[in-house]
Amino acid sequence: MDVEVFEGLLGPEGQSLLAELREYDPAQELAAATRLRRDFPAPLVSAALGQARLRQRAAAKFGTADASRMYFTPNGVEQATRATVAAHRAARFRAAGATRLADLCGGIGGDALALARAGIDVLAVDRDPLTCAVARANAEALGLADRIEVRCADVADVDTSGCDAVFVDPARRGGAAGRRIFDPEAYSPPLSWAVAAARTAPVAAVKVAPGVPHEAVPEDAEAEWVSDRGDVKEAALWFGTAPGAFTATLLPSGAALTGEGLLPQAPVRAPGRFLYEPDGAVIRAHLVAAVAEQLDGGLIDPTIAYVTSDHARPTPYATAYAITDVLPFNLKRLKALLREREVGTLTVKKRGSAVEPEEVRRRVRPQGPNAATVFLTRVAGAPSMLLGQPADVGATQAI
Repeated sequence: MDVEVFEGLLGPEGQSLLAELREYDPAQELAAATRLRRDFPAPLVSAALGQARLRQRAAAKFGTADASRMYFTPNGVEQATRATVAAHRAARFRAAGATRLADLCGGIGGDALALARAGIDVLAVDRDPLTCAVARANAEALGLADRIEVRCADVADVDTSGCDAVFVDPARRGGAAGRRIFDPEAYSPPLSWAVAAARTAPVAAVKVAPGVPHEAVPEDAEAEWVSDRGDVKEAALWFGTAPGAFTATLLPSGAALTGEGLLPQAPVRAPGRFLYEPDGAVIRAHLVAAVAEQLDGGLIDPTIAYVTSDHARPTPYATAYAITDVLPFNLKRLKALLREREVGTLTVKKRGSAVEPEEVRRRVRPQGPNAATVFLTRVAGAPSMLLGQPADVGATQAI
């Protein structure tokens, strides 16, 4: 889709088409296309069908209410920040005193929309004309055009001196296949440029891949990993906030755990009555030892991010399981134990094991009315199985 066709979607014919496709059913796309092409130009019909598909995909990130009014490109949906994460970041900028922010590599406007809703004026910059047209349309569609200025330009050519905050979201995919880029200097723009741009403002953030090595974090930056309902969504380097800090933020609760420098290694001990599975953001931030200390627990293995304790304590940073059995790894023995306990619903989790969960289910063939969770892992270096069930350790556990 080019800019001219997209602008047609914003006109009366395009809006009529999108209204026709409000209840879009992928199974009926061919019939819908045939019917609509009798009354509308074929390129416009194709563009409208594309938007209908993308709006359905985007609902998971933006919510149905917003996604049904917004406009997208395939790359825009893929690379846009999830609305809950964007709202969290916007709230941090607002709390830091940001009033006008330069959103560099702004894409289709996901972050700009959240920032505007937080009361921040936004200069959103992207070099792709179609992407910029989509960002403008989204600002209009959600009633935020008075706070969002979209500028089509190379970010390197934009003067951000009129802004008191900067956010940079470099492209981390490349090539026709859109493969992930793991070298930060191969980002577009490179991470070094993004960091330099961030340092020009009183407060700034640079979005990076969640797998960013800790040694790559600048000394004057705070590194924050954000998870949403247990899934790590992104990482960001913050400038002007808490230099040297490593933070794990869990959404939707907003619980945040922060450490500075290298934390001492958590003690290693034998499995106790409870096993705690730390949130992925906690693991990425290297804050498992801090969680173990809070729980008066230790690790079951020095290389495995499972915390064990004899105490049932509420924590927002880990999910608790009551452990009933600790066994050497042996699927025949596990099968016999599951049969004895009449376990038909088996959740398989693994950390430090090469065995795939589906292979376990295929071989043990659980049957019965009861449910259990098995952890395939290592205990003090030995391949092991821990059997248990989710434990209710307090309301604050929920994330």
